[in-house]
Amino acid sequence: MILKQTPIGEFDRRVCLLTLERGKISAFARGARRQGSRLAAATSPFSFGRFRVYEGRSSLTITEAEIQNYFEALRTDYVGAYYGMYFAEVVDYYGRENNDERELLGLLYQSMRALCSPALPNRLVKCVFEVRAIAVGGEYPGLPEDREYQTSTAYALRHIVFSPLEKLYTFQVKDEVLEELEHICALYRQRFWDREIKSLEILETLC
Repeated sequence: MILKQTPIGEFDRRVCLLTLERGKISAFARGARRQGSRLAAATSPFSFGRFRVYEGRSSLTITEAEIQNYFEALRTDYVGAYYGMYFAEVVDYYGRENNDERELLGLLYQSMRALCSPALPNRLVKCVFEVRAIAVGGEYPGLPEDREYQTSTAYALRHIVFSPLEKLYTFQVKDEVLEELEHICALYRQRFWDREIKSLEILETLC
């Protein structure tokens, strides 16, 4: 999946992808900003599919792309798009080159799908994504001990951490449980993330 893209020169792009085979990589898309380029949409953020990459002496170049999901709903939903950008930035934070990022990529894909579902509140999707991303990163500390939490909150956390990715977004919670999850996520972010996530700052002004 394309995590981000940067204009290079007059017509090119440099993109950051999370891949199954090689973890997080950077690659050039020559001419992707030319009008009518077949790589224009394929190298936009959130594009998920198969990419053919040529390995040169010092860089990778995308030559073909077969996109399976553009997540079009996020491209027309201003707030949803910022949630997507936030998720992509967190994955960029955790992703590593030449690493097995199968679970991280699966988490990102399922979370993007959840953002596109009108049945799931974005606040819940965000909590689920944050907790599972921290767990994938090997940093999940369990239920915080700063106060007493509802049994339903502890159950929701266990589901988020241990359920298969395809079952991750198959539950809803009451408002009071969601508020506790948001509190826990804020504690986790402060404890485990050693840099500011810029898209989160923007997202918090929108919601």
